[in-house]
Amino acid sequence: MNRRQIVKGMAATVGGMLVLPAWASAWNTASLQGFQSKLSLADQALLAEIVEAIIPETDTPGAKKLEVHRFVDKIITDCYDQKSRAAYLKGLSAVETMATQSYAKPYASCTPAQRLEVLTTMSKSADADEQNFIRMARSLTIRGYLSSEYVMTKLMGYEMAPGRYYGCVPVKA
Repeated sequence: MNRRQIVKGMAATVGGMLVLPAWASAWNTASLQGFQSKLSLADQALLAEIVEAIIPETDTPGAKKLEVHRFVDKIITDCYDQKSRAAYLKGLSAVETMATQSYAKPYASCTPAQRLEVLTTMSKSADADEQNFIRMARSLTIRGYLSSEYVMTKLMGYEMAPGRYYGCVPVKA
């Protein structure tokens, strides 16, 4: 092994150890909860109703109660490119437009059956943007719901460290 490689490796290790505490201390609950949506309040409310139509409340909490709409909004804002975000906003306005055209009232004022009908109509639409919006909203809603703390701990039986170690177990020969 070359002495220069060893020195470089040691320097990288020491540098990493110096930087790591500063990086790790930046993580706290306030920084994770401090997400500011770029959607208007009306669009946030509309998104909450859309995710509730996808996973409604039954004997378990629905997507709206678990705030899955905040998850969807954060994923779209942080992880998708500008073109996808624009298509997402266009899809939100398309939902409102379709509800107004079909039922002469805003999406939030529609009954749950009417809301589901609007989303089903959009998913079968000839417009590819509407189909993509519904597909994106559905997949992110399901992902957010299934990865929520309530579902993971109460419904899935999540264990942080599964498995047991029993040191003194009689062995039958």
